[in-house]
Amino acid sequence: MLFSAALTLAIAGLAQATVQGFDISHYQPNVDFASAYSKGARFVIIKATEGTGYIDPSFSDHYTGATKAGFIRGGYHFAHPDSGSGAAQAKYFLAHGGGWSKDGITLPGMLDIEYNPNGATCYGLSASAMVAWIKDFANTYHAATTRYPLIYSTNDWWTTCTGNSKAFSTTSPLVLARYGSSPGTIPGGWPFQTFWQNADSYSAGGDSDIFNGDATQLKKIATG
Repeated sequence: MLFSAALTLAIAGLAQATVQGFDISHYQPNVDFASAYSKGARFVIIKATEGTGYIDPSFSDHYTGATKAGFIRGGYHFAHPDSGSGAAQAKYFLAHGGGWSKDGITLPGMLDIEYNPNGATCYGLSASAMVAWIKDFANTYHAATTRYPLIYSTNDWWTTCTGNSKAFSTTSPLVLARYGSSPGTIPGGWPFQTFWQNADSYSAGGDSDIFNGDATQLKKIATG
């Protein structure tokens, strides 16, 4: 029986414990994963792809290093809704590191959808078109893996660019970006965040992420 995203969210919301993790890309080419693990981090989310033509050059080394150090790990895709369909980008992500397997150490892939400093705020799409694009990505990913992707965004972007859509609140766990002492406003009908990117720096490199649950619950997300 699959461990559903809705149940994942419910369990995480009831949890008192948290688990430290971090996310990285080629901007952090040399990560000491063993040291990060020894200091208490237990998961890492690694950039794999962007759009339909970019593979992060550090992904393979990062993924191997994280695995050897004992981390639960997964890949993420930086979305470009203005340059390819959701399905095309999901397939590209799946083909270049974003897959999922029921092994207890692989997180479902994460869709990173947010402001693009080099483009239009909402990539030129209306709220309804943006929701359709995300559904296209999520449904394609689910069809290939049986899991819905994590969705990373901010309250501001989600409200502005999807009209605060609640379409994903019971399927895709939320990875909420908000730097501060609390997660703040939770968008999109999600009752709470499953992961919280709480700072733009972490001792091992990259950004700090906190899982809203304990280590056993984190492992369940990687088990299905």
